[in-house]
Amino acid sequence: MTSVVEGLKPEIIWKHFETLTKIPRPSKHEGKILAYIKKFANERHFEIREDETGNIVVLRPGSGGGENAPIIIIQSHVDMVCEKNRDSQHDFMNDALKLYIDNGWLKADGTTLGADNGIGVAAAMALLDLPESTPLPPLECLFTVDEETGLTGAFALNGEIVKGRTMLNLDTEDWGEICIGCAGGGDSSINLPVVYVEAPTDYLSFQLSVEGLKGGHSGVDIHEERGNAIVFISSIIDDILENAKISLTSLEGGDKHNAIPREAFSQLYIHPESVSDAQNSVANRARALRDEFGTMEPNIDIKFTGSNELPNKCLSDNSQMELVRLLRTLPHGVLKYSHEVEGLVETSNNLASVKKINDDINIVCSTRSSISEALESQRRRIRIISEAFGAIAEQEEAYPGWAPNINSPVLEITTKVYTELLAKDPHICAIHAGLECGVIGEKVKGMDMVSFGPTIKGPHSPDERVEISSVDKFWDLLLKILNELSKK
Repeated sequence: MTSVVEGLKPEIIWKHFETLTKIPRPSKHEGKILAYIKKFANERHFEIREDETGNIVVLRPGSGGGENAPIIIIQSHVDMVCEKNRDSQHDFMNDALKLYIDNGWLKADGTTLGADNGIGVAAAMALLDLPESTPLPPLECLFTVDEETGLTGAFALNGEIVKGRTMLNLDTEDWGEICIGCAGGGDSSINLPVVYVEAPTDYLSFQLSVEGLKGGHSGVDIHEERGNAIVFISSIIDDILENAKISLTSLEGGDKHNAIPREAFSQLYIHPESVSDAQNSVANRARALRDEFGTMEPNIDIKFTGSNELPNKCLSDNSQMELVRLLRTLPHGVLKYSHEVEGLVETSNNLASVKKINDDINIVCSTRSSISEALESQRRRIRIISEAFGAIAEQEEAYPGWAPNINSPVLEITTKVYTELLAKDPHICAIHAGLECGVIGEKVKGMDMVSFGPTIKGPHSPDERVEISSVDKFWDLLLKILNELSKK
């Protein structure tokens, strides 16, 4: 069977990436990919260091004249966000991804692709696979775990397993950008106690659904003001409550804390005399949402249909009112842009998920900011809002941002090589997303870092895709930077 990536350049990266797509690697379930990397390193007789969390470092000695150069850390994370379309039967714990090429982009059929950060992992493995004559400094290829659910691997990193103090992070997703800073962030897990009562026997059962939204990364895509399915569905239910007699039995939407919700669903009972009013409310709100988001969300699909499901419990009138109003009050989207860097989102919040856990309704918000005080201010705001509706917001310690250093030696080298290679300057930037650089920089003092990578669109959604041509340019840049660093 012909490989989908056959003939793509650089062959060495695509070969490794295709292998990665056959190995299940959901966040918190990285055992298979870690075992593969260790086997790969052992077969090449490379030293391996490992910490208790599962982070591993594979050491490649300097070569081609770079034997005595300073150690360079090549950093990537092995886990991937596992999102799929509702009609997909894909099993992320066992199945290989199904790849295809669409107009110069590599995609996966109905699921996330895992190019975030699989391309970075593949590039690190490709470096380890290069001939011994290749001009390279000593490399510490650092593979971290569980980045996507809160930078867990980076937080728990034992800094003793890395000796280098210059790091190339391969997790930036816009070719041509050299990232030198990122936002910090922290999640809020909001638990709303609710009361369930016997469902009315004379009401009719309906399902309300919001589907077809783009979703995307709650950091790098938040400025596009894409639709949020939880925001949409709660606004529709709020309107129904104003005009009809209903009893809410369930409301769920979203999944990952760092993904903008694409879908949301609600099961509800409606008094027979209120059905027409409820249908009008849904139609009016759907029309308004299409008018507001139509060009951004052309595939928005809002359905309100009769249901054969007949749950025997529903929320009390007070509980359903508290839930809907809490969802309507919690912030979502860009909260502030930077005054210093034009176009850079400074502070945002993602209303990420809502679901039933035991007897409570759990809501997750993911807040980001490049200003630590602003981050904590917004997290306190979320606590205050939650308490006003009788909920409790649990918040773990936020992860740190990465402060830009425009005088960074590795930035100077990277910029020089990029300009010589492409005859134009790179875009030096900071991003509104959590990179492991911020946490690793706190763990290992004195670390000099930059981040770059190929173009990846739609990360954390089934629309994820990587631009094939940018991978070749990214690889060329990486090799030339390391060639330059091997001369030090």
